[in-house]
Amino acid sequence: MRRFDIPPRPDWPAKVEKWGLTYHTPGGQPYWYESAYYTLDDTDVERIENATNELHRLCLETVDDLIRTRQIAEFGIPEAAATAMIEDYKGPKGHLYGRFDLAYDGESEPKLLEYNADTPTALLEAAVVQWQWSQDRFPGSDQFNSIWEALVARWQALSADGTLPGKIHFAHSDSDEDLLTVSLLRDTATSAGLRSDGLLMSDIGWNSDRNTFVDAAEAPIRKLFKLYPWEWLVREDFGEKALLPDMRSIWIEPMWKMLLSNKALLPILWQRYPGHPNLLPAYFDEPGDLTDFVRKPLFSREGDGITVVVEGVTQEETPEAEMGPAGFEPRFVYQAVAPLYWTVAGAAVIGSWVVGDESCGVGIREADGWITTDTSRFVPHLIQP
Repeated sequence: MRRFDIPPRPDWPAKVEKWGLTYHTPGGQPYWYESAYYTLDDTDVERIENATNELHRLCLETVDDLIRTRQIAEFGIPEAAATAMIEDYKGPKGHLYGRFDLAYDGESEPKLLEYNADTPTALLEAAVVQWQWSQDRFPGSDQFNSIWEALVARWQALSADGTLPGKIHFAHSDSDEDLLTVSLLRDTATSAGLRSDGLLMSDIGWNSDRNTFVDAAEAPIRKLFKLYPWEWLVREDFGEKALLPDMRSIWIEPMWKMLLSNKALLPILWQRYPGHPNLLPAYFDEPGDLTDFVRKPLFSREGDGITVVVEGVTQEETPEAEMGPAGFEPRFVYQAVAPLYWTVAGAAVIGSWVVGDESCGVGIREADGWITTDTSRFVPHLIQP
């Protein structure tokens, strides 16, 4: 793994906007960053791919065991949602995609930072924009990126096994990034032969006479992909309807995915698989024997509320943001500081994508310091020839 500086394409804003990336320079600061690129060799790709598949396997085994034994109290999920999840659970299936955030220094085994398996974004950048950059800037080059193809195949598999009805609704919050993420997912579903409608989360209604969710045209919603966090949904009035027995099966991602996007997963994995080469030591409520640690809120999103401590000194921290409706438990986990890949530009984190149950590509985010946030730079990559 190496980082190289390179002059950006003179017309790069128009080129990335052509592929949908309109939020490339928020507040005048670069988010899409092609003044540099990373290279991965075959060993890097093999390590990341193997670690991703292994971590996904451990996560599914853990979720399956915790739900079947009803041991999910540590996740801070409201009682009604926990009960509904347990009653509805039929094994870890019906899911679409997820993104592991991995620390990888180019030498040791990749380490799990967290798993966003419910509402992962930076998908357009990873699946499409960096691929178009590579073919424009380095024609014929290769990249660790089969995300688009994997999504099409996954939709086909879900359709073939009867998980999907004739049409899927795709819902999202009112933001450009969420709209474009959902648009990409709709495009892959269309490529898989499925029909879809799009709408905002705020446009979803409830028809009391038919006891079902409906879209703005009063058409019933039989299957709904929602780019909206489960931990928000179950704490809203809207969420009461989502937990009704007849409504529990309409969701992509399924309800059990909220366990994988919760930071409680980190110490639970460490308890179950202590010393695993792809895990970092992690604990509930206090750092234990860690002198270098990262404190994370259970429901932290996009780097909010994170504190990094090395040798007893706070290196960096981010403020806690408004994380949805009231009712979030103010609880923290403590995770060992990871061996990040550092350059003069800052620290790089690997976003490793899983579609279905298989690793299928990466995007690399670059922060000035320790903490990756929603505005940290997305830097494209190549596989070193």
